[in-house]
Amino acid sequence: MICIIIIEKIGHQLYPPPAGAGSGDMLVMKEYVAHAPFMALFFVIIGYALAAFVSGFTAAKVANDGKHTSAAVCGVIFLCITMYMMISLPTPIWFWISGIVVWGLVFAGSKLALKTKKT
Repeated sequence: MICIIIIEKIGHQLYPPPAGAGSGDMLVMKEYVAHAPFMALFFVIIGYALAAFVSGFTAAKVANDGKHTSAAVCGVIFLCITMYMMISLPTPIWFWISGIVVWGLVFAGSKLALKTKKT
């Protein structure tokens, strides 16, 4: 979540949302997302990608069992949250595809963690 928040904050600096967007008002957020520039939404995808990789890496290191299971669990949890957000907000089809595909990076992070495992 930290990775997503950091990347989204960078995106919000470059593409500021309207004043009411942070207040939890879903109508304001829906309006913003419906008319947001491509890069404003792409920053969210970058955040998802970084979070997927980092969570896969971290989960595999913490589990320390030599398997991808913990990374897969992280990926499924974040994928469910991502899908909920995409259902809640009017995101374009490219966002749906990218938003789902990037969570596969949990396995890249996990693979790197398993390669660097100390024996």
